[in-house]
Amino acid sequence: MGAVLANPVEIIARGGPHVIHNDKELEVYTQELFKLTALETPSPDEEEAIELLSLLIESYEREHYSIPHATPVEVIRFLLEQQDLAQSDLILEFGSKSAVSMFLSGQRGLTLDQIRKLSARFQLSPEVFMHDAKTVAGHKAVGKGSKKLRTHKGVLPGSRAEMTAHKRRVVAKAARKKR
Repeated sequence: MGAVLANPVEIIARGGPHVIHNDKELEVYTQELFKLTALETPSPDEEEAIELLSLLIESYEREHYSIPHATPVEVIRFLLEQQDLAQSDLILEFGSKSAVSMFLSGQRGLTLDQIRKLSARFQLSPEVFMHDAKTVAGHKAVGKGSKKLRTHKGVLPGSRAEMTAHKRRVVAKAARKKR
């Protein structure tokens, strides 16, 4: 990208990307983004377009489709229900049936290892299973010497906004790494 910015008014007048104002525009921008992210080797300009469209879509969705906050227990219960799983199906991620039960009853938090395993199993960001951004960045443990992390108020996974936003962030991050 050059150091000089082209006249944004002229760019928009010629049909360039602009702030999304309604769901119809959101759908058009989302379709264009999916076309660009399907390219095997996007050009630098296409990578810029991916990043710009991602920002515009995320901004609109954040304002119009806010996702309710949920505790990790609520997230796990939601995932169990949606995927028709039983508590015993999580023994590999938690280590034992009693550990699953204690977590779901609120008696125990998640360890970093459990968060990693849950994230891998459900293909979700580890942040979904953590309490707050400070915990994610700083890996604050509960109690001295404990490997347990505070539980996280995440978002209910599986919503259209959460899934598309996650995919866009991954694609945009990959595009930035290629540069």
